[in-house]
Parts: sequence; C-alpha cells; structure tokens
Amino acid sequence: MSTPTTSAQATHVFRLPDLGEGLTEAGLVQWLVAVGDTIVTDQPIAEVETAKSVVELPSPFAGVVTALHGTVGDTIDVGAPVLEVVDPTAAPHADDVSAPEEQETTPTEIEHEAYREEERAGSGNVLIGYGTTAPAAKGRRRPSAAATPTLPASPAPERTTPESARDRRPVAVRSPLVRRLARDLGLDVHAITATGPDGAITRADVLQAAVENAVDGAAAHHRVATGSDETVDGLGVVSRERMSPLRRAVSATLTRSRSEIPEATVWVDVDATELWDLRARMAPEGGRAPSVTALLARFVLLALEDFPVLASRLSESGEEVISFDGVNLGIAADTERGLLVPVLPRAHALTVDQLDTALRELAATARAGSMPPERLRGSTFTLNNYGGLGVDGSAAIINHPDVAILGIGRIIERPWVVEGAIVVRRIAQLSLVFDHRVCDGGYAAGFLRRVTELIEHPLRAYGRI
Repeated sequence: MSTPTTSAQATHVFRLPDLGEGLTEAGLVQWLVAVGDTIVTDQPIAEVETAKSVVELPSPFAGVVTALHGTVGDTIDVGAPVLEVVDPTAAPHADDVSAPEEQETTPTEIEHEAYREEERAGSGNVLIGYGTTAPAAKGRRRPSAAATPTLPASPAPERTTPESARDRRPVAVRSPLVRRLARDLGLDVHAITATGPDGAITRADVLQAAVENAVDGAAAHHRVATGSDETVDGLGVVSRERMSPLRRAVSATLTRSRSEIPEATVWVDVDATELWDLRARMAPEGGRAPSVTALLARFVLLALEDFPVLASRLSESGEEVISFDGVNLGIAADTERGLLVPVLPRAHALTVDQLDTALRELAATARAGSMPPERLRGSTFTLNNYGGLGVDGSAAIINHPDVAILGIGRIIERPWVVEGAIVVRRIAQLSLVFDHRVCDGGYAAGFLRRVTELIEHPLRAYGRI
C-alpha cells in the first residue's frame, strides 16, 4: 500500500542493513508502523529475526511511510528494500527519485499508480484522510492503469507475456476499504472476479471470494488427508515450512559439532536431597531462595577451577588447546523460537545470588525474543538443565566451539540405599559430554565426581558460594 506523493517530496528507500557477523538475511516478525504513519529518525519500524535473535529495526529516515515491503514471515535479504518514506519538507534527491520523463514504466509501477488513483477517486466510503476528489494534476504523469478497462472487450490474440506477468495486471478497486478488507481476509485482489461497474471489485465480490476460498481450502485439506495431492512415501504432505534463520543457524552449529568433535559421554546419578533441603532454608526473610540452576551453576564453576581444560577451546587447526583465566558460562534455554544459549561473561566471579539474578534475567529476555546477538556468543562451557523439561537424561550435543557441556536431569524422589537401608531420596542424573581430543575419560570423570561431591555435600562449599 502507498500514499500519494508530489514532485516536491523526496522519497527515501530504507534497505535492510548488515545486522552483523556476516548475516545475509532476516525474517520479518512484525511491522511496528503502517502506511500513512509519520515516523522520526531512529524510530523502530519492524521486528526482524536473524540467526541470533529478534531485534528492532530503526529507520534512518523521518517522514511519512508510503510503502512497506514484505509481509510477516517473509525473508528479507540484506540490501533489499524494507520501507519507503516521503519527507514533505525536503526536495527530491537524485538518488531518491528520477524525473518522470526519465522513468521507465514497469507493471509494478503501473499498478502502484493505479492504486493511488483509486485511493484519490474514493467511492463515498473513504478512509480518514482520503478525499473523494482528485487534486489537480501538476506536471507530466505516467498513464494510469485505472483509466483503461481491466478486461478487453473482445478476445485478444495470444501474446508471449509470461503467465505470472499477466496474473499481476493492475485491477480496479475503487474503495480503499474494499482493498483493506481483501488484505485482512488474506485474499489476492488479482484472483477475485469483479462484478462492479467498469470491472471494479466490490465488497460483495471480496466476501464471495472469501467464502469460495474457505470451501476450496477445506477441499484441499481433504485431498491432502486422503493422499490425493502431494504425497511422500504414501502420506499426504500437509505443509512445507521454510526453516527460520535461527533454526538454520542452530542446525549449522550442531552439524559442525557432530562432524568435527569426537565426543564421549560420562554420567552419574547424584543424591541431591541435602542440597534440596538446604536450598529451602537459604531464602532470606521475605525473599526467595536461589534457583536450583543457580546453585548447580556455582558448583560447576567451582569444579572447573580444578578441571579448567573443560572450559578451554581448540584452535581452528586443532593443534592447540586455548586456556582462559575464567569461564564464560552458556546456559541452554528453550524458547518459542528454538534453542538459545545466552552467555554469562566471567561467570566464575559471580556469587550464587548474582548468578540467580542474572539467570532469571537471561531466561526472561531469551523467552521474550529480545536477546541481543552479542549475548549469544563467547561461551567456554555450557550448562543445560533439561530437567525443567521433565526428562531425566539426554545425549547432549556440544555447543561449538566449547569442548564440553553438562546436562542435568530432573530431581525426583527415588528409592536409594543409605547405610544399608532403602530410603526415599531426591536423585538427579548428571551427564557430561566432552571433546575427547582435549582430555581423556579419567579427567572428565574427575570433574563429574567433583560436581557430585558438591551437590551431595553442599556445606563443603560454604564460604565459596
């Protein structure tokens, strides 16, 4: 959709910028402005999803929005148009618009001009801000497609125009309300049969097309269900959905991890009863106790002080082990967008209370989809508390370029032998996946024993948490 402009107005086209780290595209999550809105410089105009996160896209231009390029769910390439803005106070610039006599008219431009004429013409039912009479013409104009009949009076000879070009011919929709109704119902005006005067599409035409579309959709669903449409191995294909930039990034990372890292796994069941009971008594008066994840993260960080190789990295050549003076802790988070691993930089320097606060903030930001890209990189060790998902164990995949990941299952009551007697204890399974190139099983088992000791005897870490 677009709004009328005059030759005294400067049109600016905002193109998708490079959003960092060599990303070449972004998915459109939602528009934050609409055609006709007046915006200011740096105002967020859309939310886009990259391979890292969902970010707001600010406009470098101020003025009136005249066109939005793309619908929700579309993928926009870097450098492609996002929106167009007209600044009524600025004169046209050579880079913004060309002189009318120098422009080459294209089918798309003809259609846009036809729609402008339709909006100016009105039909007695007009949107606020639209008049029912056209302003006096100034200067030279391109011929309007609305001025010619949409359908020929007699059959025309066949031409070699591609079918897609014929399908995108300009159509007459005299009322902006009718066009908006079609858009809200998800209908393409090019596919609607017009019954109005001079071939114009009416409100009744749109509603009739909506009914027919619903019937056709139900029939198509039935065809898929019965296998009469596209099938794969005897099953009807319900839909095909392109993977989002985030899912493709996750896929690339996990594929690289599986293909490059000779991983091995060690695991152990741990009695977390004492920690469970102690945590309940750690809540300050009127406050809340730290989360189990915060306590486990602190124990993991203490154990990494004794086993730092598991928080190192391999060089690209695989010939050097790069050690660090601390730990950037990645926390796996399950969100509606998929798996994210936000990072707590220099987490080894944080207390349990600080870890608890940081983890709660990370979880809220990740699930809201507003995690900045810089907070999703740089981990040197990853913690995955998948017990919150209701499972006991998992064969986790190392978060490349880390060399290890520790998974924690749910803490549940189980029968356990204590001093020869079977009693009910709270048990959890720990699973450590590590890169066998940087250490052997004995080193990894030593780290896991240290974490187990701290969980089963948490008071031994007194003064260090």
